[in-house]
Amino acid sequence: MNSNELFRMALGLTEPWRVADATFSEEGGRLDLRLEFPRGGRFACPSCGRGDCPVHDTEERTWRHLNFFQHEAYLAARQPRIRCPECGVKTVGVPWARPGTGFTLLMEAYILALAEGGMTPARIGRLIGEHDTRIWRVLHHYVEEARGRADFSEVAAVGIDETSRARGHSYVSVFMDLEPERRRVLFVTPGRDAATVEAFAKDLKAHGGDPERIRRVCMDMSAAFRKGAGEHLPEAEITFDPFHVAQLAGKAVDEVRRAERRERPELKGTRYLWLTNEWNQSDRQREAWADLPHQNLRTARAWRLRTALQDIFTPQSRAEGEDLLRQWCAWAQRSRLPPMAEVARTLRRHWDGVLSWFDSRISNGVVEAINGLIQAIKRRARGFRNVEYLITMIYLHLGKLDLRVSATA
Repeated sequence: MNSNELFRMALGLTEPWRVADATFSEEGGRLDLRLEFPRGGRFACPSCGRGDCPVHDTEERTWRHLNFFQHEAYLAARQPRIRCPECGVKTVGVPWARPGTGFTLLMEAYILALAEGGMTPARIGRLIGEHDTRIWRVLHHYVEEARGRADFSEVAAVGIDETSRARGHSYVSVFMDLEPERRRVLFVTPGRDAATVEAFAKDLKAHGGDPERIRRVCMDMSAAFRKGAGEHLPEAEITFDPFHVAQLAGKAVDEVRRAERRERPELKGTRYLWLTNEWNQSDRQREAWADLPHQNLRTARAWRLRTALQDIFTPQSRAEGEDLLRQWCAWAQRSRLPPMAEVARTLRRHWDGVLSWFDSRISNGVVEAINGLIQAIKRRARGFRNVEYLITMIYLHLGKLDLRVSATA
């Protein structure tokens, strides 16, 4: 068996393609394989499938392949255009690469594997000696192609949240399927206004879903999200989950602390002590925390209110929860702590959405965890040049996509 036949078998080439020549440049450290088809070869029409179409002309093309040991490898061939009696002149695809790319399928599969494993496009580019823009084109193609196959027909419970994409007031909104067996990112779009929900509803339809089939939506108390859900997810019951309620109370505790710090120097540097649940504190935090909640501090009173609010959402009936929440709001209003009183007024304005959690038991905790992973993706890449790159990586890592590498993709 000669080397050309060995390379043909390794590449998995089928008739009429064969390896005509293999040259290795020791100085440049590069392997070049020349692929050819016999003179007078005929091909099937890529449009209608009609076989035995004659070759009209050819175009010289080169594709980057997987390295041969540590050396770069390239495939070169005259890609034929056939003349079909029905369809006219058409370019014939090659079995080792998809149309319009300079990489072979095996190289693209390698790039995808590296990216799915957590390597950034910049690092992949440095590893294989290519500009990261070419890597992004590969990732974007396969992510979009996989999203085109995604089926959202069973989606009925959705979590909505925003996460920052860059410094300043720059955000993307993340929509997630909350069903435990299908938890995945469904849709990501720039912004955090009502239009993001409209965009999600359109994308849902494009993937076989139905906005009117969405029965529950979990979100924060953003007026924009509420407006968008009311207009574009008309059958959905809105739930404001305990995480966001506690977050609201936590911000109020911090407001009280900042106002009191001017007259109570012992509060300096204690922000995270008041905002971290006791069971999550480190040993150092526990030591610093020991006496704080027992001192005569307005911040301590606010903290006790926040803790009591969290306790309301322990498993119990809606009637019990409503009674406890009503008592808590009355306590907060009498507390003479304006930020906590404002929390009580906010909860009363969103009463049904807060209480619906006792029926739905859906939570954005998973979405918040996803947001943490998104921030980790950003840190690993040290930011992204544009929002589309970030969205591509979110789908790649968190969309549970069915990625397939094929010549027809």
